[in-house]
Amino acid sequence: MDRKILDILQQDCTLPVAEIGKRIGLSTTPCWRRIQKLEESGVIERRVALLNSKKVNAGVTVFVSISTSQHTQEWLDRFHAVIKDFPEVVEFYRMSGKVDYLLRVVVPDIERYDDFYKRLIAKIELSDVSSAFAMEQIKFTTTLPLDYASEEPQT
Repeated sequence: MDRKILDILQQDCTLPVAEIGKRIGLSTTPCWRRIQKLEESGVIERRVALLNSKKVNAGVTVFVSISTSQHTQEWLDRFHAVIKDFPEVVEFYRMSGKVDYLLRVVVPDIERYDDFYKRLIAKIELSDVSSAFAMEQIKFTTTLPLDYASEEPQT
């Protein structure tokens, strides 16, 4: 039942609880209790609106691979704080392999990316920065696969 609720909410979290319950065969109150339990347990972190990046003038996606020779905790903490101050960075990952970090950056154009890049390197020392511009978005989803939801979660 919870997986069905999560699937529906991932598609449209604005649906009334009564409609969600109707779709999965539950009355409103038990459906609402299940949703509240999923929120309290942290399975549902938050409900958001997904915006059209082109319509808000952030239609250029850049994947930025970063390598560094600095691996002290002090540098890592500073780097994480620096990245959090850049609203253009919409995803930020620590990686395994040759690349230490991967960023997904959204900007209006290449000129604004160049500005972002200059501001970034002015704030923190990096060994190598490589940028790849997305030419076409073929798939984008925020919907997580729920086939694994019945397995024990990893924390």
